[in-house]
Amino acid sequence: MLKSIDKGLRKKGVVTTDYPAVAFVPYDGHLGAPSLDPSKCTSSGECERVCPTRAIKLDEGRLEIDLSRCIFCGACASACPKEAVSMSKDFELATRTRQGMMRPPSQAERSVEVLGRQLDAKVRRVFGRSLSVREVDAGSCNGCEVEVNSLTNSFYDIERFGLHIVASPRHADCLLVTGPVTRNMEHALLQTFRSTPDPKLVLAMGACACSGGVFRDCFATADGVDGILPVDIYIPGCPPRPQAIIYAFMLAVDRLQEKGTGSSINGR
Repeated sequence: MLKSIDKGLRKKGVVTTDYPAVAFVPYDGHLGAPSLDPSKCTSSGECERVCPTRAIKLDEGRLEIDLSRCIFCGACASACPKEAVSMSKDFELATRTRQGMMRPPSQAERSVEVLGRQLDAKVRRVFGRSLSVREVDAGSCNGCEVEVNSLTNSFYDIERFGLHIVASPRHADCLLVTGPVTRNMEHALLQTFRSTPDPKLVLAMGACACSGGVFRDCFATADGVDGILPVDIYIPGCPPRPQAIIYAFMLAVDRLQEKGTGSSINGR
């Protein structure tokens, strides 16, 4: 190590090691949405039996996966005797409705750079400036928060694409909500929503925020954000990867163009 430092100082440049230079390759071992092959399915029901969140439904020989509940654990793919279920790398899964997550769409994966430039163009066209986001933890395990933090690291660096995370909801254009909304956080979430100026967007991030996830039907939670607030965009995953969040913001900007002022809480 001392030899490497000495070599760097003698070069009057950046300290380097003797290891050969290699191009940085981002980790791509993630599990995306489950992919179904109906031609291989024999309706054995093994995938439905092992699903920890009851996201899989086998009805009259037809298999459906509810991505709002799916935590992308891969148990269904491991249990299927005919390999009718496999784990893809799809992440462009955000939708405007819960019904839109009943079947995993097939999307061609785009790079972070391509997604980011498309998002930047949309944000500047609609806002003429950056999109301000207030992240709200409504009782999550913090897995989603880790991915949100990743958005600001040197690899993703979302601020170059026109996204800016702010500390106050009064400065926000949209809310990015994680967690199943615990009863103790319900009031705080409502106050945050009311403090955000109209027109505003609400993005439910992760299986817990979309449907309650592993905490669904628990006395202490609201089974997702849409039981408390009107949700504009759902982002499935446990947790969603950063690319999935960027893709969701692209849908959110389109949604904001359609949305007028005077947003209100459903029945509240």
